[in-house]
Amino acid sequence: MIKVVGVRFRTAGKIYYFDPQDYELTLGSHVIVETARGVEFGTVMIAPKELEPDQVVQPLKPVIRVATPEDEKIEAKNHQKEKEAFKICLGKIQKHKMEMKLVDAEYTFDNNKLLFYFTADGRIDFRELVKDLASVFRTRIELRQIGVRDETKILGGIGICGRPLCCNTFLAEFAPVSIKMAKEQNLSLNPSKISGVCGRLMCCLKNEEETYEYLNSRLPHVGDHVTTDDRLKGEVHSVNVLRQTVKVLVEVDDEKEIKEYKVEQLRFKPKRKKEHLKLSAEELKELSALEDKGKSKID
Repeated sequence: MIKVVGVRFRTAGKIYYFDPQDYELTLGSHVIVETARGVEFGTVMIAPKELEPDQVVQPLKPVIRVATPEDEKIEAKNHQKEKEAFKICLGKIQKHKMEMKLVDAEYTFDNNKLLFYFTADGRIDFRELVKDLASVFRTRIELRQIGVRDETKILGGIGICGRPLCCNTFLAEFAPVSIKMAKEQNLSLNPSKISGVCGRLMCCLKNEEETYEYLNSRLPHVGDHVTTDDRLKGEVHSVNVLRQTVKVLVEVDDEKEIKEYKVEQLRFKPKRKKEHLKLSAEELKELSALEDKGKSKID
């Protein structure tokens, strides 16, 4: 078994394991650690615990020290410097007339590297911009192009639910989200209804996917022919997935009427799995731009 501690470096970022050494660390403690980017200031999100060796990426770097009051001041000072660096970089981008949107600036704790995150429609040749920035800040400069989901994760905002965005508060990694998830949940396929602040499909479509898959598997599809427990035969008019009820168009005394049944009251032959989730060419064309299968690039 290997003893590890989980450390996070930015809000809702990924959690990385380090060797806690003999330090007494608790949730919320601030620590100084060495990463691939340099010396970083992080927050303990997982208290020291033991894991199997195959659950840990080797080599495991040690915690350098518990953050001191002086380290806290340096981190706060770095945040102030980042704001100034952001303004200067904006000016340089305008000077070079580059088609890019600056999203964030970030110093490593030891100030050995300054990172700028930006979005752009295509590839950008920013070599001259890097030289210009390096002459101003006298440190290593890294420009990192990110996607719209990563941009929203950094900037934050309020979702259509009225709550702070999941990606900016607790969602460490982006899960692939597909149009079929919206179809499975009987949601409107209007792009404005199922897309988030970033313009891509809402991450929360993934949250209830397994539940809806199970509930839908127990129901007939609209248009299926069923037999009811009162010996009537009819065609499925509509279904209520959450209540597990089905409205059936039946013929009673030579008159057609719609009656509601619980799924347990019906007998039917299940069709091929997910056959009802097929999308038309028009739906695919309209919604394909919302599909986002890429993974987050921001830690």
